[in-house]
Amino acid sequence: MFVNNEQRSTPSLRGSWMALAGLSAIFLFEMLDNSILNVALPTIGRELHSSTTALQWVTGSYAVVFGGLMLLFGAIADRFGRRRVMLIGLVLLAIASLATAFVTTAEQLIAVRAVMGIAAAMTTPGSMALAFRLFDQESLRVRAITLISTVGLVGLAIGPTVGGLVLAVAPWQVLLLINVPIAVLAIIGIRAGIAADDPAELHRDPLDIPGALLATATIVFALVAPTMFVDDGAGSWMPWAMTAAAIVAAALFVLRERSARHPLLDLGLLARPLVSSGLAFKAAAGLATAGLSYLVTLQLQLAWGWPPALAALGMLPQVVVLLALGPFVNPFVERVGIRRAAWMSAAAVVAGLAVYAVFNSLGYVFVAIALALVAAGLRMIGVVAAINVLSGLPKNRTTIGAALTDTTTEVANGVGIAVAGTILAALFTGSITASGWTGRQVAEFQGAATLGGLVLTAIAAAFVVFGFVRSHRAGDTEEGSTEDAVTDTAAADRAAADPAV
Repeated sequence: MFVNNEQRSTPSLRGSWMALAGLSAIFLFEMLDNSILNVALPTIGRELHSSTTALQWVTGSYAVVFGGLMLLFGAIADRFGRRRVMLIGLVLLAIASLATAFVTTAEQLIAVRAVMGIAAAMTTPGSMALAFRLFDQESLRVRAITLISTVGLVGLAIGPTVGGLVLAVAPWQVLLLINVPIAVLAIIGIRAGIAADDPAELHRDPLDIPGALLATATIVFALVAPTMFVDDGAGSWMPWAMTAAAIVAAALFVLRERSARHPLLDLGLLARPLVSSGLAFKAAAGLATAGLSYLVTLQLQLAWGWPPALAALGMLPQVVVLLALGPFVNPFVERVGIRRAAWMSAAAVVAGLAVYAVFNSLGYVFVAIALALVAAGLRMIGVVAAINVLSGLPKNRTTIGAALTDTTTEVANGVGIAVAGTILAALFTGSITASGWTGRQVAEFQGAATLGGLVLTAIAAAFVVFGFVRSHRAGDTEEGSTEDAVTDTAAADRAAADPAV
């Protein structure tokens, strides 16, 4: 991206405010989009006369397309220009959002949401990669990515409230039209604040089309399967068929990448300690966060009978901690070091899930503690794990590295919900959505929540242990040891990309 990092990297956050404003706008769109739209789903269903399945795909189409295409567009951006791909994606986002004004059926809205998912896949990974590349100093990278993520978390926190207020005075289409000024702000910030890509720092290998198709298929199947487990139950053959398809596609992808002359994803990069540990921590956080949110939402509204407004207030510990810890991320990282901060924050997420699994039946106080612990860990891991992954990659692989972290989170979220939902479906008798649960059903839910929480805790803890071991391996590598899984050429690329790693 830059001709010379020493000459062109921005020395301070203030000096890069235009670029950070544009990148923050992108993350704001990602976080605000689904949170603000969920409030409007009942209204959309009534006005468009949509079925329950169609209504699910209004949000599902976006998530599946977004998750499925991130690796592909990450590879494209590393080859043809991160800034260029991001700007094209922002224009596509603005056009798709404007098209919302003309939607008359659920199918049309699903198509619009799918196009918005394409735009998100083109912009989101690049935003993290460009933020990382703006600065040479690790402390500035942490502060920049913390700032960007804080803006997004504010959008996530205020989304439902803003959505409800807008629906009171305007049609639901306005909720998606909000993306247009956000996209315009991002375009202005990116064009004015970020230099054009330096051709010398782009990845020049041909694009691996078969590998891209297999990667997309693997991720799409992996994201659709959890939804089927929750909706159809483990007794249906469809979820298992989709899971099998994901495994087969993943195996074919690995075979393709091992044999391809110019692979979409050099699997040797995943063996690097910083990369593998960062992805492991992101996977642990994704599993724990999604599983906890799913179970707590059901517990508050269905098992305990809280109305939606009160249940929303019940999630406030998570929102407050996510927002309040922003100023403390950089001091914490400077105090303990970025690698230690990564495994400690991932461990906090797992600890929060464990508190919920063991003590959820004892009252809301323990649920609030679990939410706060998970939020505290998530606030840190969202920044430091991404920096670890990007620090461990060559310069011409940073966008696909950011795509890897986002894809890992998306898939882990889906698996977390699938595990919790499948255990709940197996242990709960009757319809879970029916009001007025019996005492037996409440007891069944508590048992399922405990078992599901413990299973997810065990899986997430295994990821944290793996990441911890790999992060220590990264420290050994810094001191002079050699990574067996990385070729001499890749090691040279890494040294050129970041001598400190």
